[in-house]
Amino acid sequence: MSSTAPLLSVRNLRVEFNTRRGTLVAVDDVSFDIAPGEVLGVVGESGAGKSITGNAIIGLLEPPGRIAGGEILLEGERIDNLPQEQMRKIRGRRIGAIFQDPLTSLNPLYTVGRQIIETIRTHLPMNESQARTRAIDLMKEVGIPAAERRIDHYPHQFSGGMRQRVVIALALCANPRLIVADEPTTALDVSIQAQIIQLLKRLGRDHGTAVMLVTHDMGVIAETADRVAVMYAGRLAEIGPVQSVIHDPQHPYTVGLMGSIPSIGQDVERLPQIEGSMPRLTAIPPGCAFNPRCPHAFDRCRVERPDLMPTPGATRAACWLHAKDVVRA
Repeated sequence: MSSTAPLLSVRNLRVEFNTRRGTLVAVDDVSFDIAPGEVLGVVGESGAGKSITGNAIIGLLEPPGRIAGGEILLEGERIDNLPQEQMRKIRGRRIGAIFQDPLTSLNPLYTVGRQIIETIRTHLPMNESQARTRAIDLMKEVGIPAAERRIDHYPHQFSGGMRQRVVIALALCANPRLIVADEPTTALDVSIQAQIIQLLKRLGRDHGTAVMLVTHDMGVIAETADRVAVMYAGRLAEIGPVQSVIHDPQHPYTVGLMGSIPSIGQDVERLPQIEGSMPRLTAIPPGCAFNPRCPHAFDRCRVERPDLMPTPGATRAACWLHAKDVVRA
């Protein structure tokens, strides 16, 4: 991780949804930093709170969702409490977004060129000709061949992988300092996934762009991220350098995630699996939310919620197994 000041700081973030069943907490006391040029992978099962955290950062939480606590700072400036008009100026200009399905991110009625050019002119002082030139350059940068011709094509004329490259070009229009990428490779085949992963890594290396990569795929994390934040039931379970999380996980949930990944060099009849499922927001258990599924749970886990604490490895984990005063029942 870079020793420079964080580009993004999330402090004690809490996201709530007011419903007929009461207030549901989707993200609870989540804190992390992302340095310039760093790729932070955010991983966990569906319902862990990954996408909600990303949406909170880019200001796209929809009612009844709301940020109920904590702070989000971009280059030292607090942005979670800004009016929507001000947030719209930041979104696209300083924070870019890449979503899972490029077809939902692109308007089928307009050429990709028109969409990229409009985005450029919204955020940068360029005329039509200048914006078109920049749009072509962006399309070339993200690996779209014959960009001068394809800029006038419609989204349906591109393959899934090429559409995702167009979406990445859109995210790069105004040279944002941070990109929030929510499952950007899930809808793509393996070979195209690898190309998009390499593209995201290159953006950080060449432009100093920080990336928050939201995914459920630990394989993508291993290939892309510098650090990993593992989420479970709206909280951080473990955070640390990617190699430490992959090769020496310290939270039982992370151990389970890593154990479920197939290995090319190991022949097994059946992969290990984590028993049970992610709890519903209406039924998060007391204590450590993972305790009903944890093979190591003891009495304290069921009544007292752990915070992130140092581990024998290079990570921090929210697990009572690493508490200095732990006494097992």
